[in-house]
Amino acid sequence: MSIGIGAASERTFRSLRRHRNYRLYFFGQVVSISGTWMQNVAQAWFIVQLTHSALAVGLLAACQFGPYALAGLFGGTLVDRLNQRRLLMVTQTAFMLSAATLAALALTAHAAVWEVYLLAGVNGIVTIFDTPARQSFTIQMVGRDELPNAIALNSSLFNASRIVGPALAGVLIAVAGVGVCFLINSLSFLAVIGALALMHESDLFPVARDVLKQSVWRGAREGVAFAWRTPLLRTVLLMMLFIATIGINFNVLLPLVTSATLHSGPAVFGLLSALFGAGALAGALTSASFGRASARALLTGATIFSAAELVLGPVRLVWAAGIVLLVVGFAFSLYTSQSNSALQLNTPDRLRARVMGIYAYVFFGTAPLGGLLAGWLAQIGGTELAFFVAGGVSLAAALYGRLGLARQTSRNTPAAAPA
Repeated sequence: MSIGIGAASERTFRSLRRHRNYRLYFFGQVVSISGTWMQNVAQAWFIVQLTHSALAVGLLAACQFGPYALAGLFGGTLVDRLNQRRLLMVTQTAFMLSAATLAALALTAHAAVWEVYLLAGVNGIVTIFDTPARQSFTIQMVGRDELPNAIALNSSLFNASRIVGPALAGVLIAVAGVGVCFLINSLSFLAVIGALALMHESDLFPVARDVLKQSVWRGAREGVAFAWRTPLLRTVLLMMLFIATIGINFNVLLPLVTSATLHSGPAVFGLLSALFGAGALAGALTSASFGRASARALLTGATIFSAAELVLGPVRLVWAAGIVLLVVGFAFSLYTSQSNSALQLNTPDRLRARVMGIYAYVFFGTAPLGGLLAGWLAQIGGTELAFFVAGGVSLAAALYGRLGLARQTSRNTPAAAPA
């Protein structure tokens, strides 16, 4: 038993032990993403304070993710042609300046709702390039064989930060206000910018770049065509389209669950967000221990996530909501990390940023519609109705994925074990 546990532990952190560049990136991201989660929590709560409107929180999501909905499919085409490490230094600097501006407005008590929306939109524009660059840069740090492990570890650091960031934000909002959260986030970007600057570019794994002289439009169309005609990619992306659009709207619903359903304040909001993050961290580490992408784990995560959302809807007690959110977080992380690995491992190098741009598009680009829908459903029927719809649609998508992958398995396609 101890030998098995030790072997699983060794597999879990393999990429960190073997690759200096990835260690720098990982620990820089731990600091930076913790700050980002602080800002996400503070920004949503700030809108609640300024407007007392569920729909206004949904509009914040629309501003933040709207640019990706309009142009997200084109970002990956450009990223496939650029030095992704240098591009990430530019995007992270832009995020830092945006956070510093929001901090200055909040700390001087001059922030208006439209300014918060505008800066959320600026972040959305930067995300068009930052997301496919981050996704496709991972393989350059660790190589193809350890890519699933590194993707799961990326998810673990994201979700560990989801614990730390919201917990700190809940305390700081109550004690010092939202402006301090924005300020700390702006400073946190120095960690990841420094990590990128300290990397040895000669140690990065070489990947084929897109050297075809074609327009951005033609390049984006090539990525979409490849994803659509590849059965595994098509199934995974269609699942994510419905689950992300309808089921993953926690940035809108958790503030409303806290304030309207549980009748609590920012400390409980931070606690619930942190519990979701704790479950997600456990799910990511579980995924990292597998050592390869797994269709079974992907489908299991999607199914449990959907069922847990249905359970969460009628909950009216803080402790019960926290327990369910642990399960939701675990399943969410298991599902998304396995989806990410399956896509990257079944995509050629020169198209990877474009396919990951599509993945990010269905994850982020649909958020304006999903956020507004979640806010509207909560407005007319409370968060119970919003979670009932989210869980039901997600469960249908999981069933579609199970049937689709089963058909591919029967035809002896790679869908049985996307590795």
